[in-house]
Amino acid sequence: MHTHAPRRMYALPRNAGFTLMEMIAVIVLLGIVIAIVGGNVMDFFGGGKYQAGTVAVKKLEMAVNQYQMGTGNYPDSLQDLLKKVGMCPCAKEADLKDPFGRPYVYNKPGGEGRDFDIIFLGKDGKAGGEGQDKDFGSWEK
Repeated sequence: MHTHAPRRMYALPRNAGFTLMEMIAVIVLLGIVIAIVGGNVMDFFGGGKYQAGTVAVKKLEMAVNQYQMGTGNYPDSLQDLLKKVGMCPCAKEADLKDPFGRPYVYNKPGGEGRDFDIIFLGKDGKAGGEGQDKDFGSWEK
């Protein structure tokens, strides 16, 4: 049989913990760090949305090709992808909007002899632009 020594409760010294001034200093320092880094973080997340938009263009391109294989024709608009082709629709309503909530541009016929084009207008939603505002088309890699 084992006997255990009774547990002792130790009281913390009265000066344990943080003073109000120390807590304020930490909060101010965190605020400064967030202000400096915050802009870069927002650009990072915006870049993720831009990347999601380019991936979605490729997904829509596959949906258009699936529609064409099922019907023999390319859709007249991206809304046509919501109609049943075979067992199910080629796309969902949410697929037709970019990560910024705007519809993708669909042109039939597309440019330079392509059957169709799907265009993501970037973060600004306007033709042209640089960086995250740059357009991305289904013909691009």
